Amino acid sequence: MIRKIGVDAGGSLVKIAYQEQGKIHIKTFSNRELEKVAEWLVFLAPDAELVITGGKAGQLKKLLSNDSRLVGEFHAVTKGTRYLLEQEMSNRQEEFILVNIGTGTSFFYVEKDSFERVLGSGIGGGTLMGLGHLITGKNDFSSYITMAEKGDNRNSDLLVRDIYAPNEPPIFGDLTAANFGKVHVNEAANENDYLASVMQLIGETIILLAGQVARSKQVNRIVFVGSTLVNNKALKNIFSSFKDAMSYEPIFLEKGSHAGAIGAFID
Repeated sequence: MIRKIGVDAGGSLVKIAYQEQGKIHIKTFSNRELEKVAEWLVFLAPDAELVITGGKAGQLKKLLSNDSRLVGEFHAVTKGTRYLLEQEMSNRQEEFILVNIGTGTSFFYVEKDSFERVLGSGIGGGTLMGLGHLITGKNDFSSYITMAEKGDNRNSDLLVRDIYAPNEPPIFGDLTAANFGKVHVNEAANENDYLASVMQLIGETIILLAGQVARSKQVNRIVFVGSTLVNNKALKNIFSSFKDAMSYEPIFLEKGSHAGAIGAFID
């Protein structure tokens, strides 16, 4: 019997977490389907307590007949991440920087019993959906990821080595000098390359901000969570590619996409 359900109703998706037979299960809906979400929750467990977080939490709560309460989304995502670190990596003591990549991105400094939201960015999953639609005309997150993996951002991004060619550059030549800075002069670039450049833009922006937070707090562990990372190997690779130059440890959690919902569930 399901007695409690955690719900993270965010800017793009509704994430759900609940426990059955000792195991946490997760599920995802579009936030454009709030009535469908409410119907599913009532069908799944009409007597369960619902703990709801996220920007659409109040709107969803009005549609529900279940006993429900609201919790802050920053509290939920940091609590859920601590729990997942303990469950997946047997680690609960160390401080870390948390990067939550949803529609936009939030950056937290997290200690054992407290957290601080340090800054936020409008660059995130919403950026991928918006620019992906402009480039392809589609509205399919999975196809954007597949196309980005097939593309080569070097065909559309202006790199340091492009500027200094044919001479040797004074710094690493494959660094991005200008995102999309080569699109207007390279007609051979295609939609896959453009999606790879979108992913590079998102990844570079986020990791540079996360790196600044990590340096300011003197922490070298950066935990990445959020629905934008689901099956997104390209973005994870970008986050990992700077670890030597910037001296940090990137951590990805199996259920990190639902950290907010899990945090609400265990609250």
